[in-house]
Amino acid sequence: MSIHENLLGGPPPTRLPDDPEPRELLAAGTAPADVAAKYPASSLAWAQLADDAFEAGRPVESYAYARTGYHRGLDALRRNGWKGHGPVPWEHEPNRGFLRALYALARAAQAIGEQEEYERCATFLRESSETAAQTLG
Repeated sequence: MSIHENLLGGPPPTRLPDDPEPRELLAAGTAPADVAAKYPASSLAWAQLADDAFEAGRPVESYAYARTGYHRGLDALRRNGWKGHGPVPWEHEPNRGFLRALYALARAAQAIGEQEEYERCATFLRESSETAAQTLG
C-alpha cells in the first residue's frame, strides 16, 4: 500500500500542469494586464489583477477579474481529470492561480454584498484545499 493512497475512496487530488511563463513574468514585475493578455488562460494572471483591483478599492472590478480566473481554472481542472469535486492541493504550485482566483472571487463577492456567492466560493475553497483557505484567508 502506498503511503499516499486515498483510503476514503474519494477522487485523487488534481494537479494542474506547470505553466511557468506567466508566473515568471509576474515575478519579474511584468504588469498583470500584460501577462493576462499574453496568457489569457492563466488563472494566476487574473487572480493578480483581482488582487490589485481589490487593494485599490475596486471590488466590482476585482470580482470580474476573479470570475475570469476562476472559470479559466475550472476549464483547466476539467481538462486534467477533475470531476467537479475533490482536492486541488495548494502545495502543488500550478494549482495556486485557480485557488487564488477562487479566494479573490469569494472576497469580492462578500465586499459587494453577494453573500450566497461568497459562501459558495468560501466553501468550495475549503473543500478544495484547507491549506489554501488558511493561507489566503
